[in-house]
Amino acid sequence: MTIWAGMAVPPTVFGILAAIPFLGRRRAFFTVGPRYARCVAWFCRMPLRLTGWEGLPEEIREGRQPVIFMSNHESQLDPPVLIGVLPLPAVYIAKKEVKYVPFVGWAAMVAGVIFIDRRDRERALRSIHEAALEIRGGKSVVIFPEGTRSRTGEMLPFKKGGFALAQEAGVPIVPLATVGGFQVLPPGTLRIRPGRYEVVVGEPVDPAAFQDRDALIAEVRRRIEALIAKARRS
Repeated sequence: MTIWAGMAVPPTVFGILAAIPFLGRRRAFFTVGPRYARCVAWFCRMPLRLTGWEGLPEEIREGRQPVIFMSNHESQLDPPVLIGVLPLPAVYIAKKEVKYVPFVGWAAMVAGVIFIDRRDRERALRSIHEAALEIRGGKSVVIFPEGTRSRTGEMLPFKKGGFALAQEAGVPIVPLATVGGFQVLPPGTLRIRPGRYEVVVGEPVDPAAFQDRDALIAEVRRRIEALIAKARRS
């Protein structure tokens, strides 16, 4: 099943590229991309479930208020799953090198992914400033604050870059919990196992309410942990 999902990437990307003249770049990606994710989930017997979305303020649900979604990272499937279930277009923050990965990089550029240059501190700070301008301009983004996926199923320490970005952009952080990915696609394997994949949405956090960045990080982490526990109980 994993091989099928991988083989479907090139035709999906070509489909996105073919739709650009008719729909424009971002609309082409967010018309074709989520369909790919949902088809992979159906074919792999991996039902997707989104809960808590209705509890967000209307201006966020309708895309009038840009936000930074922050999620735990259990599996390589988390990015396509979030593309498939989130009801509004939200792009990823990715390292600049992703731009040069065949097919994946092409799709990322079409989607409007914000690339961060992390080669040195000055370039990283400039990238964060440029990303903040894009977010204030109306672009919602998704960040995995752990920086990489967990190898144990437990959350890794959070990196500070995403929180610095949220404070500079001045937009709410929406905590997310993705649950099921660690069982569906465990580390060290390419075999997708049937199983439910749930995304739980929490209440927004206002970065401006925290003068101390460490306190902001602790609060977002606490909320994501609570969402994970809630999903595992359901």
